[in-house]
Amino acid sequence: MIKKLLICATLFVVCSSHAANAPVDLDDPFKMVREVSDNTFARITEDQPIIEKDKEHLRVIVEEELMPYIDYKYAALRVLGSHVSKVRAIEDKAEQQQAIKQLQVFIEVFRKYLVATYAGVFTQYTNQHVEFAPASAFTGKDVVVVKTKITEPGKPDIKIDFKVRQNRDGSWRAYDMIAEGISLLDAKQSELQGILRQQGIEHVTRLLDQKSELPVQFRGEGGNE
Repeated sequence: MIKKLLICATLFVVCSSHAANAPVDLDDPFKMVREVSDNTFARITEDQPIIEKDKEHLRVIVEEELMPYIDYKYAALRVLGSHVSKVRAIEDKAEQQQAIKQLQVFIEVFRKYLVATYAGVFTQYTNQHVEFAPASAFTGKDVVVVKTKITEPGKPDIKIDFKVRQNRDGSWRAYDMIAEGISLLDAKQSELQGILRQQGIEHVTRLLDQKSELPVQFRGEGGNE
Protein backbone atom coordinates (compact mmCIF):
# COMPACT_ATOMS: atom_id res chain seq x y z
CA MET A 1 0.00 0.00 0.00
CA ILE A 2 2.86 2.41 0.81
CA LYS A 3 4.32 1.84 -2.65
CA LYS A 4 0.98 2.78 -4.22
CA LEU A 5 0.81 5.91 -2.08
CA LEU A 6 4.29 6.97 -3.18
CA ILE A 7 3.41 6.34 -6.81
CA CYS A 8 0.40 8.62 -6.45
CA ALA A 9 2.45 11.30 -4.71
CA THR A 10 5.14 11.37 -7.36
CA LEU A 11 2.79 11.20 -10.31
CA PHE A 12 0.96 14.15 -8.81
CA VAL A 13 4.15 16.19 -8.78
CA VAL A 14 4.98 15.58 -12.44
CA CYS A 15 1.55 15.54 -14.02
CA SER A 16 0.06 19.00 -13.72
CA SER A 17 -0.04 21.75 -16.33
CA HIS A 18 3.07 22.39 -18.43
CA ALA A 19 4.55 25.68 -17.22
CA ALA A 20 8.00 27.16 -17.48
CA ASN A 21 10.11 27.05 -14.34
CA ALA A 22 8.89 29.93 -12.22
CA PRO A 23 9.46 31.13 -8.66
CA VAL A 24 7.39 29.20 -6.15
CA ASP A 25 4.94 31.19 -4.02
CA LEU A 26 5.56 29.95 -0.49
CA ASP A 27 3.00 32.35 0.95
CA ASP A 28 0.05 30.52 -0.62
CA PRO A 29 -0.22 26.74 -0.01
CA PHE A 30 -2.42 26.15 -3.05
CA LYS A 31 -0.15 28.06 -5.40
CA MET A 32 2.91 26.40 -3.87
CA VAL A 33 1.67 22.90 -4.60
CA ARG A 34 0.72 23.70 -8.16
CA GLU A 35 3.89 25.63 -8.97
CA VAL A 36 6.15 22.89 -7.59
CA SER A 37 4.27 20.44 -9.82
CA ASP A 38 4.71 22.63 -12.87
CA ASN A 39 8.41 23.25 -12.29
CA THR A 40 9.20 19.60 -11.66
CA PHE A 41 7.35 18.48 -14.76
CA ALA A 42 9.25 21.00 -16.87
CA ARG A 43 12.59 19.83 -15.42
CA ILE A 44 11.85 16.15 -16.07
CA THR A 45 10.87 16.93 -19.65
CA GLU A 46 13.98 19.04 -20.20
CA ASP A 47 16.33 16.46 -18.69
CA GLN A 48 14.94 13.37 -20.42
CA PRO A 49 18.11 12.81 -22.52
CA ILE A 50 20.16 12.73 -19.31
CA ILE A 51 17.67 10.50 -17.49
CA GLU A 52 17.64 7.98 -20.34
CA LYS A 53 21.40 7.58 -19.97
CA ASP A 54 21.53 7.71 -16.19
CA LYS A 55 18.48 7.25 -13.94
CA GLU A 56 20.53 8.45 -10.97
CA HIS A 57 20.00 11.96 -12.35
CA LEU A 58 16.46 11.71 -11.02
CA ARG A 59 17.91 12.16 -7.53
CA VAL A 60 19.25 15.54 -8.65
CA ILE A 61 15.83 16.58 -9.90
CA VAL A 62 14.16 15.50 -6.67
CA GLU A 63 16.77 17.34 -4.60
CA GLU A 64 16.50 20.56 -6.58
CA GLU A 65 12.83 20.73 -7.58
CA LEU A 66 10.91 18.85 -4.90
CA MET A 67 12.70 18.56 -1.56
CA PRO A 68 12.89 22.32 -0.83
CA TYR A 69 9.09 22.25 -0.59
CA ILE A 70 8.70 19.16 1.61
CA ASP A 71 8.81 19.52 5.39
CA TYR A 72 10.78 16.29 5.78
CA LYS A 73 11.80 17.04 9.38
CA TYR A 74 8.21 17.29 10.55
CA ALA A 75 7.28 14.24 8.48
CA ALA A 76 10.13 12.19 9.97
CA LEU A 77 9.09 13.05 13.53
CA ARG A 78 5.48 12.17 12.70
CA VAL A 79 6.64 8.77 11.47
CA LEU A 80 8.48 8.15 14.75
CA GLY A 81 5.30 8.94 16.67
CA SER A 82 5.45 8.28 20.42
CA HIS A 83 9.20 7.65 20.27
CA VAL A 84 9.70 11.43 20.12
CA SER A 85 7.67 11.90 23.31
CA LYS A 86 9.80 9.28 25.05
CA VAL A 87 12.95 11.18 24.12
CA ARG A 88 11.49 14.41 25.52
CA ALA A 89 10.66 12.63 28.77
CA ILE A 90 14.21 11.38 29.41
CA GLU A 91 15.42 13.01 32.62
CA ASP A 92 19.11 12.22 32.38
CA LYS A 93 20.64 15.07 30.32
CA ALA A 94 23.45 13.02 28.79
CA GLU A 95 21.07 10.22 27.84
CA GLN A 96 18.62 12.71 26.36
CA GLN A 97 21.35 14.39 24.31
CA GLN A 98 22.35 11.01 22.89
CA ALA A 99 18.73 10.25 22.03
CA ILE A 100 18.37 13.64 20.34
CA LYS A 101 21.45 12.93 18.21
CA GLN A 102 19.84 9.65 17.13
CA LEU A 103 16.71 11.58 16.15
CA GLN A 104 18.77 14.02 14.10
CA VAL A 105 20.51 11.18 12.26
CA PHE A 106 17.16 9.52 11.57
CA ILE A 107 15.73 12.76 10.14
CA GLU A 108 18.61 13.13 7.66
CA VAL A 109 18.42 9.47 6.64
CA PHE A 110 14.65 9.76 6.25
CA ARG A 111 15.22 12.69 3.91
CA LYS A 112 17.66 10.64 1.85
CA TYR A 113 15.15 7.78 1.80
CA LEU A 114 12.46 10.10 0.44
CA VAL A 115 14.81 11.33 -2.30
CA ALA A 116 15.64 7.78 -3.37
CA THR A 117 12.01 6.67 -3.22
CA TYR A 118 10.64 9.57 -5.24
CA ALA A 119 13.45 9.21 -7.78
CA GLY A 120 12.51 5.56 -8.25
CA VAL A 121 8.85 6.30 -8.75
CA PHE A 122 9.68 9.03 -11.27
CA THR A 123 10.81 6.26 -13.61
CA GLN A 124 7.15 5.22 -13.91
CA TYR A 125 5.86 8.53 -15.23
CA THR A 126 3.87 8.27 -18.47
CA ASN A 127 1.19 10.84 -19.24
CA GLN A 128 -1.25 11.11 -16.36
CA HIS A 129 -3.25 14.27 -15.66
CA VAL A 130 -4.02 16.05 -12.41
CA GLU A 131 -7.08 18.15 -11.65
CA PHE A 132 -6.84 20.64 -8.79
CA ALA A 133 -9.84 21.43 -6.61
CA PRO A 134 -10.55 25.17 -6.13
CA ALA A 135 -8.45 26.91 -3.50
CA SER A 136 -10.11 27.82 -0.21
CA ALA A 137 -9.46 30.45 2.44
CA PHE A 138 -6.45 29.68 4.61
CA THR A 139 -5.92 32.87 6.64
CA GLY A 140 -5.47 32.00 10.31
CA LYS A 141 -4.77 28.32 9.61
CA ASP A 142 -1.44 26.53 10.03
CA VAL A 143 -2.46 23.36 8.15
CA VAL A 144 -4.48 23.18 4.95
CA VAL A 145 -5.46 20.38 2.60
CA VAL A 146 -4.92 20.71 -1.14
CA LYS A 147 -7.31 18.37 -2.93
CA THR A 148 -6.42 16.84 -6.29
CA LYS A 149 -7.54 14.05 -8.57
CA ILE A 150 -5.34 11.97 -10.88
CA THR A 151 -7.05 10.93 -14.10
CA GLU A 152 -5.83 8.51 -16.75
CA PRO A 153 -7.82 7.08 -19.68
CA GLY A 154 -9.11 3.59 -18.97
CA LYS A 155 -8.35 3.73 -15.24
CA PRO A 156 -10.37 4.83 -12.19
CA ASP A 157 -9.72 8.34 -10.88
CA ILE A 158 -7.51 8.57 -7.78
CA LYS A 159 -8.43 11.17 -5.17
CA ILE A 160 -5.48 12.64 -3.30
CA ASP A 161 -5.30 15.17 -0.46
CA PHE A 162 -1.99 16.89 0.24
CA LYS A 163 -1.42 18.24 3.74
CA VAL A 164 0.56 21.46 3.81
CA ARG A 165 1.70 23.25 6.98
CA GLN A 166 2.87 26.77 7.65
CA ASN A 167 6.29 27.16 9.25
CA ARG A 168 7.22 29.82 11.78
CA ASP A 169 8.57 32.05 9.02
CA GLY A 170 5.17 32.01 7.30
CA SER A 171 6.19 29.75 4.41
CA TRP A 172 4.15 26.68 3.44
CA ARG A 173 5.52 23.19 2.76
CA ALA A 174 3.92 19.80 2.21
CA TYR A 175 4.36 17.07 4.81
CA ASP A 176 1.81 14.33 4.12
CA MET A 177 -0.40 12.88 1.42
CA ILE A 178 -3.70 11.04 1.78
CA ALA A 179 -4.65 8.79 -1.15
CA GLU A 180 -8.16 7.35 -1.08
CA GLY A 181 -8.31 7.99 2.67
CA ILE A 182 -4.91 6.50 3.55
CA SER A 183 -2.15 8.71 4.97
CA LEU A 184 1.37 8.06 3.73
CA LEU A 185 2.87 9.02 7.09
CA ASP A 186 0.41 6.88 9.05
CA ALA A 187 1.17 3.93 6.77
CA LYS A 188 4.92 4.36 7.19
CA GLN A 189 4.56 4.74 10.94
CA SER A 190 2.53 1.54 11.10
CA GLU A 191 5.17 -0.29 9.08
CA LEU A 192 8.08 0.83 11.25
CA GLN A 193 6.60 0.99 14.76
CA GLY A 194 7.10 -2.73 15.49
CA ILE A 195 10.72 -2.61 14.32
CA LEU A 196 11.30 0.58 16.26
CA ARG A 197 9.87 -0.89 19.44
CA GLN A 198 11.75 -4.19 19.18
CA GLN A 199 15.08 -3.16 17.66
CA GLY A 200 15.39 0.56 18.27
CA ILE A 201 15.79 3.72 16.25
CA GLU A 202 19.36 2.96 15.18
CA HIS A 203 18.24 -0.24 13.47
CA VAL A 204 15.37 1.55 11.73
CA THR A 205 17.79 4.26 10.61
CA ARG A 206 20.21 1.69 9.16
CA LEU A 207 17.33 -0.05 7.39
CA LEU A 208 16.20 3.14 5.66
CA ASP A 209 19.78 4.11 4.88
CA GLN A 210 20.40 0.79 3.13
CA LYS A 211 17.29 1.25 1.02
CA SER A 212 18.39 4.79 0.16
CA GLU A 213 21.69 3.52 -1.26
CA LEU A 214 20.07 1.13 -3.75
CA PRO A 215 20.29 2.15 -7.44
CA VAL A 216 17.42 4.29 -8.69
CA GLN A 217 14.75 1.99 -10.02
CA PHE A 218 11.05 1.42 -9.45
CA ARG A 219 10.36 -1.36 -6.95
CA GLY A 220 6.83 -2.50 -7.58
CA GLU A 221 4.47 -4.64 -5.55
CA GLY A 222 6.40 -7.53 -4.08
CA GLY A 223 9.72 -5.68 -4.34
CA ASN A 224 11.65 -3.60 -1.85
CA GLU A 225 10.52 -0.10 -1.06
